[in-house]
Amino acid sequence: MTPIATVHSSVTEPLDDVWGGVVSRVVLDAERFKPEAFDGLADYSHVVIVFVLDKIPEEKVTHGSRHPRGRMDWPKVGIFAQRAKNRPNRIAITTCKLLRVDGLSIEVEGLDAIDRTPVLDIKPYLEGFAPREDVREPAWSRELMAGYWGKVPE
Repeated sequence: MTPIATVHSSVTEPLDDVWGGVVSRVVLDAERFKPEAFDGLADYSHVVIVFVLDKIPEEKVTHGSRHPRGRMDWPKVGIFAQRAKNRPNRIAITTCKLLRVDGLSIEVEGLDAIDRTPVLDIKPYLEGFAPREDVREPAWSRELMAGYWGKVPE
């Protein structure tokens, strides 16, 4: 796969929490795309960004199970039962608030990707693709997410 865009963000190092309020710009590759690639996107409130966790070295990748964030008070679970950054293919997805479409770039809020992250795809968020029934998840994952979308301290 070839990245289609690059993230521009004030966040330059991976963080585990405080992604709320982070505003990023996602800029399409001008050699491959024209601004019309975003035609109609401004009609959506949210987009799904698919990106590569390219700063994770191969030796840090988890192929089995681990305690999320090394917390021994949380259960040891397989890499595919969590959204850790040390994934085998280092692919991540995030649903973000779409703030603005401008030429070859979009401005989004809540993208948990650092500056210069390669983007593989941008999709409009459609409620029709969201779960059509109640969502179930373990208690530890709700605990983990409690501060994830908090604000970056000033």
